[in-house]
Amino acid sequence: MFVVAAASFRLLYVMIILTHDRRKIVRFDVTLHPTAGWLSRQVTEAFPWDTAPRYLLRDRDASYGRYFRSRVEAMGITEVITAPHSPWQNAYVERVNGWIRRDCLDHVVIFNERHLRRVLSYYIEYHRRTRTHLALDKDCPDPPRSSQRRIGSVVAIPQVGGPHHRYERLAA
Repeated sequence: MFVVAAASFRLLYVMIILTHDRRKIVRFDVTLHPTAGWLSRQVTEAFPWDTAPRYLLRDRDASYGRYFRSRVEAMGITEVITAPHSPWQNAYVERVNGWIRRDCLDHVVIFNERHLRRVLSYYIEYHRRTRTHLALDKDCPDPPRSSQRRIGSVVAIPQVGGPHHRYERLAA
């Protein structure tokens, strides 16, 4: 979770669930008041049926209450809690949080919860399908179908409302 200050002087809390294998953002949501019930609902919706991972790495935020812990335990997930003041123990999520801040939120004034949710959905779509990662051999979490076109002009397709672009070769 991380906090975003809106132009209306409200603090909005963003929750991100990330898988470590492909650096894929499985779920995100925004709220004004993160509670244990809300967080447990997010975990349940991120991993329906029998798709839950074996481990959940999380920080020591007070929002993860008894209700959240019992829900995660009922799903068969073992919680791994980071040490106090140790963000490097959850480096993948901290890196994604930094990308979101630097690549997206530092360039946009957020007005309200709905606006933040829309901006984040654009960025997360860009992150899944376009943004490359060195750990994935310069691939994205959801690799596109291979295009072997060698002839045709290359066009830039704006992403995230314009600050980022995806490049594709058009058919000749």
